[in-house]
Amino acid sequence: MTDSWMRDLRDRIDGDVEAGPRRRVEYSSDASNYRVRPAAVVYPRADTDVAQVLRTARDEGLSVTARGGGTSVAGNAIGPGIVLDFSRHLNRVLAMDPGERCARVQPGVVLSQLQAAAAPHGLRLGPDPSTQNRCTLGGMIGNNACGPHAVSWGRTSDTVRELRILDGTGAERTLGTDLSAVPGLPEFTTDNLAALRTELGRFDRQASGYGLHYLTPERGGSIAKAFVGSEGSCGLVLDATVELVPIPPVTVLAVLGYPDMPTAADDVRAVLAGHPTAVEGLDARLVDVVRAHGRPVPDLPAGGAWLFVEFAGETTEAARESANSVVSACGALDTLLVTEAATAARLWRIRADGAGLAGRTPSGEPAWPGWEDAAVPPERLGDYLRDFEALMRDHRVDGLLYGHIGDGCIHVRLDLPIARAPQRFRDFLYDATDLVVRYGGSASGEHGDGRARSELLSRMYSPAALRVFEEFKGLFDPDEIMNPGILVRPRPVDADLRLAGLAPVPAAGGFALGADGGDIGTAVHRCVGVGKCRADTRSSGGFMCPSYLATADEKDSTRGRARVLQEVVRGTLDWRADAVAESLDLCLSCRACASDCPAGVDMATYKSETLYRAYRHRLRPIDHYVLGQLPRWLALGTRMPRAVNALTGARWLRELGMRAAGMDPRRPAPRLAPQSFRDQWARREQVRDARPVAMLWIDSFTDAFAPDIGWAAVELVESAGYRVRIPARRVCCGLTWISTGQLDGARRRLRHTLGALDEHIRAGGPVIGLEPSCTAALRSDLPELLPDDPRSAPTAAAVRTLAEFLDGRPEWHPPDRSGDRVLVQPHCHQHAVSGFDADLRVLQRTGAEITEISGCCGLAGNFGMQAGHYDISVAVAEGGILPALRAARSGTTLLADGFSCRTQAEQLAGRSGRHLAQYLSGERP
Repeated sequence: MTDSWMRDLRDRIDGDVEAGPRRRVEYSSDASNYRVRPAAVVYPRADTDVAQVLRTARDEGLSVTARGGGTSVAGNAIGPGIVLDFSRHLNRVLAMDPGERCARVQPGVVLSQLQAAAAPHGLRLGPDPSTQNRCTLGGMIGNNACGPHAVSWGRTSDTVRELRILDGTGAERTLGTDLSAVPGLPEFTTDNLAALRTELGRFDRQASGYGLHYLTPERGGSIAKAFVGSEGSCGLVLDATVELVPIPPVTVLAVLGYPDMPTAADDVRAVLAGHPTAVEGLDARLVDVVRAHGRPVPDLPAGGAWLFVEFAGETTEAARESANSVVSACGALDTLLVTEAATAARLWRIRADGAGLAGRTPSGEPAWPGWEDAAVPPERLGDYLRDFEALMRDHRVDGLLYGHIGDGCIHVRLDLPIARAPQRFRDFLYDATDLVVRYGGSASGEHGDGRARSELLSRMYSPAALRVFEEFKGLFDPDEIMNPGILVRPRPVDADLRLAGLAPVPAAGGFALGADGGDIGTAVHRCVGVGKCRADTRSSGGFMCPSYLATADEKDSTRGRARVLQEVVRGTLDWRADAVAESLDLCLSCRACASDCPAGVDMATYKSETLYRAYRHRLRPIDHYVLGQLPRWLALGTRMPRAVNALTGARWLRELGMRAAGMDPRRPAPRLAPQSFRDQWARREQVRDARPVAMLWIDSFTDAFAPDIGWAAVELVESAGYRVRIPARRVCCGLTWISTGQLDGARRRLRHTLGALDEHIRAGGPVIGLEPSCTAALRSDLPELLPDDPRSAPTAAAVRTLAEFLDGRPEWHPPDRSGDRVLVQPHCHQHAVSGFDADLRVLQRTGAEITEISGCCGLAGNFGMQAGHYDISVAVAEGGILPALRAARSGTTLLADGFSCRTQAEQLAGRSGRHLAQYLSGERP
């Protein structure tokens, strides 16, 4: 087989056809344990493109796999042939009919987009999986997605009214309730009624296999509903008509505490008798993990597990009455009733965060899907969970339990030894399946069978039922080109495992990677593919992933980059490969993923480590020497600021110099201050008195460009009763060396820093940083680059932001700024490492009206200055800071502690920003 079919396909469709090594790697896995590299990835723009792809696949003997958000945890969205990504172009809500309470959508529309379109009409789609801000409707139809509200509003199959599809022969069919729409289906149904009635549909969450019980007359004879959950093995959805439900006027959340999850499950029958709209269960250990990751957790009732039970009503009193009735019927240790929507949202956020954070056991070991969402009839759930916990002990595995307890569906990720002992993985899955079958349950209750569980169907169903499944697929896909190896004639559960056989990666003298045992391979495999980096989280305060938000390309997501680095540690790509450079090129090193990614993927660190390994002892790009060693050049520039400003102020010289230095000539060069802070400080009379000493960290940017910020900080710290010192000699956090992967140079600078701060740290004094990125480097990168230096940890622990220093001193009184309007741009590194809560508390004490910008400014240190990054830098800014500045009312003050953020605002919007220190001291602007 040659690439000629790809060239022909490109000529025949309007969509995009890509088959480069990087792209194939990005689509080689979803959110599962499996890895299968496709032959090509296609982004169709129209139905005709999809049809042409099917024709090409049939002609070339290739398989076709549909993909949306790529969040399938069972390996449903990967395949060896052509992968069709519907999310890029076929992602519209085509029609909304409030009167009929339905919508018609394309398969690539993200659920949260549909919900936003339906909300003005008081409607929503019932199913609401935790990935709703990035999962697509096509994917939900593929695996019959559910969510917390399935207990009242049903699964995706309960919402689908009609589907327009292309089957495996390329024929377009409209699936509704007319069985004759598919040739041979009426006869198939009649011939197999006994199996459809006795083996399928025994309880609501029996998701394993095909949902053929919907074909029976008593179930409405719906082909559309039977097609849901077929995991792309029967056809490709072109559009879907789905039913919507009214949004309840009022909801009340009851939180019930129990000793453990099995005991909580024992009360499910009593809970369901009260007709709740949602029922979820959480293990206390999962909540502990959420807390350990710095996520806010409201106070919960006493217990080792909790039921979250939501009730709807026309009034708060009616919903509260329903809740109280259920609470009195249950045997909970303790309860909490929540009527305030914001508090309820924070509690539900625990569940959403936990879905990703469950990727680590309480001991910190990686935990994997595979036995992700088994379900049993709810009335048997308590006993099942007790036996399941015994099974985990017998197999020496651990995991965190949570899930749709009202439906009998429990999620868990387990520290199965996939890399070391795949046979143990296989043995556990077989034993777990036998256990769930004994309880009349299903190996899959929500996410489909995929590669993870299709082989296990033989443990659940009779040979006759399995033959029925094969016959059903054959009616739609006689040549088996649609997602082969799924449900029918399955691949083994231990085939194509992404981790199997991987050896530790030898250290190269870069980061310590202490949380991952010093292994970059373990670190990059933190990414299990949940895809939160693909979600537009700006409205909810997220910063990840700015380049993906600008391009909507999987290449620019944290997950896409992690997939490429996983191939590097596997040995199929070199650290210096073009595919690696392409993947990391638009990573801003903003660090947001380190806090926003539920799995703790820290792509900024991995990028730095990759650059270190790729360029160590080799010639680097010129901008690494210029921007990557900028503090060195600034130290020289501050000796002759007028000359430097004159040179950079001459346009032709600046553009020539920037091109030569690997920078974009469209960027103006920031002007140096007439006199650096250190030069001014040297002229200040130093007074020694009994006040405690605070060390002010004067970073290179404050020193060279903005000494006024340093003096404002001196004034504030002294007003808090401290005497200010600065390091006796010029020191550096090494940030620019770190971001360009010059880690040996960064270590040398950090050792000088430790020496300069040692006496002050041993005396117990604080170190106050003004530039957020430098402060973050001292707190997080310092211990990782000098882990064996006993001074590293105490120094990192002593570093504070200015807001943290002031917030911890109630005797300090901020100025009254009542009536001020303040627009605040948090720095990405601060968001990731220390958070912004202290800044908000300090600002709130001033009485100012505060508006917080969400998302990266787009300049991100050296990123926005580098050649080839200007346009994406502007696009990122258009996702946050620029529209916020345009929308701000006249007289609004822009606060931005980051030098990059202030520079971006000035260069792109002509707006000067102020540092918190400047705002809290001196006169109003």
